[in-house]
Amino acid sequence: MDLYGLIHARFIISPRGLAMMKDKFMLGNFGYCPRVLCERQNVLPIGVSEELSTSRVKVYCPRCQDVYLPRQKQLDIDGAYFGTSFPHIFLKTYPDQSPLGPPKFIPKIYGFKIFGMRGSKYELKYDYAGKPINEEEIRKVLKKDKPEKMSL
Repeated sequence: MDLYGLIHARFIISPRGLAMMKDKFMLGNFGYCPRVLCERQNVLPIGVSEELSTSRVKVYCPRCQDVYLPRQKQLDIDGAYFGTSFPHIFLKTYPDQSPLGPPKFIPKIYGFKIFGMRGSKYELKYDYAGKPINEEEIRKVLKKDKPEKMSL
């Protein structure tokens, strides 16, 4: 069984093996990413080690670029049967299968974006010298949001 697994690890990185794995990837045979922001992105199998009996197979999400434990049906497969470089070779061979990164989470309170929060569009950004870069832009936005004073 171990010899078959090591041959499998070499076969799936051949052109014919990659084509067969692409079909399985497109059908979602390996499962999908458990993160909500990845929107059920199909995952690829990956081994954490090239040595036999070191660790079980894991799954790699190309969208968030993280490794997760697979569903129940794949828990008894050795990770060396896929190798540590299979997902990366697959994505270099088929760049059209490489999705964009996950959408950025925008924190909101009652539907309003939080001003000044890290990652916010209106976060004050600094250059290497410590001087604010986008201070003028933020002042313009704040000036627009102030209501005009009414005179009587």
